[in-house]
Amino acid sequence: MNENPQTGGPRRVGLVANTDFYIGPPLARLLAARGHDLVVGDPQPGLVEELEALGAAVEVVTDVKDLSDPAASERLVAAGLERFGRLDSAAAFSGRVVTGRFLQSTIEDLRKVVSGCLEAPYHFLKAVIRPMVERGEGQVLIVTSASGARATPGAPLYSSARAAANHLVRNVADEVARNGVQVNAVGTNFMDFPEFLRATGGTDPEIRAKLEAAVPMRRLGTVDECAAMCAVFVDGTSRFTTGQFVAYAGGWA
Repeated sequence: MNENPQTGGPRRVGLVANTDFYIGPPLARLLAARGHDLVVGDPQPGLVEELEALGAAVEVVTDVKDLSDPAASERLVAAGLERFGRLDSAAAFSGRVVTGRFLQSTIEDLRKVVSGCLEAPYHFLKAVIRPMVERGEGQVLIVTSASGARATPGAPLYSSARAAANHLVRNVADEVARNGVQVNAVGTNFMDFPEFLRATGGTDPEIRAKLEAAVPMRRLGTVDECAAMCAVFVDGTSRFTTGQFVAYAGGWA
């Protein structure tokens, strides 16, 4: 097994479920640089070569983008255990944004957000935590949304499902803390990211200016700085924090 450049011991094994976009690629790069071998889901072109250049052994799993399908998380975990024999940390993000007022919503809208925002992290947690509990240690991070921390006009169903996911993380963390497994959540909002900009109309400079004005820090967050925040929850350096939800939204939540 390759040596961890930070500790001199064996490299840790990290799983990043989504490495085709958002914080997945920069988080994988940070973990590789910090002495991790990696299991990556659906990596963007060129990412595996970057990770290997940083010293990581990389196991690639494809067709696992839909984490609401329980088989996706199970395949990721199985691949990691077969290749490396263990998982030290695991991170995932998911979600299905549905906007509009509550009184104009439908039960189908609710089912969509529950599937993407609650069922997906449920399946991921079930898959990754079991081998960590059996081993007696591990770190898990679920990236949710800061909208789950406060009422969100225009996205009541979405923010409600995100709040449920945040509380699921707290409950799971409480259950497995005695087994040495940490479970935390980081919730984002107001990110300088194509999906957020498209969903909010922020590709229009005037609308973007209004979005930035709604953020106490008066700007949008970047995926690279968000990945840096997330890394501390899964890189093995902080082992005494669990059951926490941290908003990453420039002071909005």
